Amino acid sequence: MPTGPPDSAVEPWALREYAVLADGERAAVVDPQGGVVWLCAPRWHDDAVFSALIGGVGHFCVTPDDRWHMWGGYYEDGSLIRVTRWTAPGYVVECRDALALPARDDRVVLLRRLRVERGQARLRLSLDPRPGFGEHRMRRQSQEGDTWTADGGGTAMRLRGVREAAWDPATGLQGTLRLGRGEVHDLVLELGAPGEAPAPDADTLWRRTEQAWHHAVPDCSELAAPRDARHAYAVLNGLTSRAGGMVAAATTSLPEHVDAERNYDYRYAWLRDQAYAGLAVAAHGPHELLDRAVRFTAERVLADGPVLRPAYTVSGQSVPGEHTLALPGFPGGSDRIGNHAGTQFQLDTFGEVLQLFAAAARHDRLTPEAERAARAAVDTVADHWMLPDAGIWELDERWWTHSRLSAVCGLRRISRVLPGADGRRCADLARAVFTETRRRCLRPGGYWARAQDDDGLDAALLVSIARGSPETDDPSAARTAALVEENLSRDGYVYRFVHQGAELGEAEGAFLLCGFAMALARNRLGDRQTALRWFERTRAAYGSPGLFAEEFDVRQRQLRGNLPQAFVHALLLECAVRLA
Repeated sequence: MPTGPPDSAVEPWALREYAVLADGERAAVVDPQGGVVWLCAPRWHDDAVFSALIGGVGHFCVTPDDRWHMWGGYYEDGSLIRVTRWTAPGYVVECRDALALPARDDRVVLLRRLRVERGQARLRLSLDPRPGFGEHRMRRQSQEGDTWTADGGGTAMRLRGVREAAWDPATGLQGTLRLGRGEVHDLVLELGAPGEAPAPDADTLWRRTEQAWHHAVPDCSELAAPRDARHAYAVLNGLTSRAGGMVAAATTSLPEHVDAERNYDYRYAWLRDQAYAGLAVAAHGPHELLDRAVRFTAERVLADGPVLRPAYTVSGQSVPGEHTLALPGFPGGSDRIGNHAGTQFQLDTFGEVLQLFAAAARHDRLTPEAERAARAAVDTVADHWMLPDAGIWELDERWWTHSRLSAVCGLRRISRVLPGADGRRCADLARAVFTETRRRCLRPGGYWARAQDDDGLDAALLVSIARGSPETDDPSAARTAALVEENLSRDGYVYRFVHQGAELGEAEGAFLLCGFAMALARNRLGDRQTALRWFERTRAAYGSPGLFAEEFDVRQRQLRGNLPQAFVHALLLECAVRLA
């Protein structure tokens, strides 16, 4: 694989400036200059065709042919259709981007519609697909009218809408677009299996895409922060495959902390994250994302039972082990793909899955398959809850408190759903797990320690408190939340836990999931005013496209980690529902 310098056609930006287009099967990351710098095809977990984001080669850039210009943009309400505006000397151009819907598993269609609002515009176009994270070049390129085709590495390319261009073997297609005032110009890029007929015309593709987003994202006007809630729903929809699997994020290897070796591949479906999203949607109403979460999760539980993994590909396959590429990585990050979590045992996953099934039952959306999966999950909890596990943060195997409290909450909720002896068994098991966890992990000071052998605090416990485990009338719930706020928060943001030998904010950024969990916990404990304060502070931690990453560097006001992070958007949505 090539190990040369990064793609010279693009430059890195702060993570807060990147926008994301997604269609459920894959995503494109777009910089503010109009460069598509990341796209894995045909699906999330496949190799990148554009990998400039992590220092590789491959991009699709359309930008003003004048370096002296200003940019800005927004998402159209309730969608991942992105509009970017460039203001240059003498002209203003609007660029509308989307991945076409409905999506196919084996083929991606990227739409770009240019419209000149003022003046005469001159735009530069550069397209250089490099399948296999840059390993393959496109070959056998040809032009017919305004359509260019090429193929390489098992991927066929078709671009419509470009006449004035030339193909350079080293840099791909280079061209110029000259557009007058009021002129609208479409570019349609297709990447997929060779031999496919062209996609429909641009007008048809745009109409179908707009209609799909309109039907997919419900009205959120009655919620707290309705625009952000609706955008969070659009993000979750964009990250969720038609098969039901929702990826944790669209990217890999974006650094949580500079040169700290915490750079992970999140292009897979974590069942815990899937449950968080399903619970948030269920709190709002019985929307389609709930059904997809239930279906995918039930399929995985029934297929794997006691060897259920925390994460899978969106097609339900095993997550590959970690390895690196010969790429520089995003500045401060690396080029790691695959994820070691695919082989772990995480007890809290079973608790979250049971909570998801119980939430579906409240809407009469628990399928017979999901009910059988619930019984299988209960069996696994019964057989394994005494064993150490890797926990929510995927650390060393220990007797993590949050894992047991999550299981207790799941057992309690599903006990109200399963009939007769099954329900009573779940309730009895919940009492047994809670009693033993209380004996091992509740400290004399009246708070829950993070593990049996660790007296420290863990913000993951806020999730358990928000879900009612322990119950809100148990003094330990309020005591633990107060100590987390006192010891694991700074400047209105919450951190996961104290890293040995480091102050808060030095080892890692604030964890946005925990900030929203604090809002949910405070609300459940009856302090809505404080909950709103945590909600408003945490939801301010995004960049101009309104996307959340996993962490937020409070001092530098920077996003850290992969994006968009699904579970952060899920808890924002749930907060918006609970605090309405």
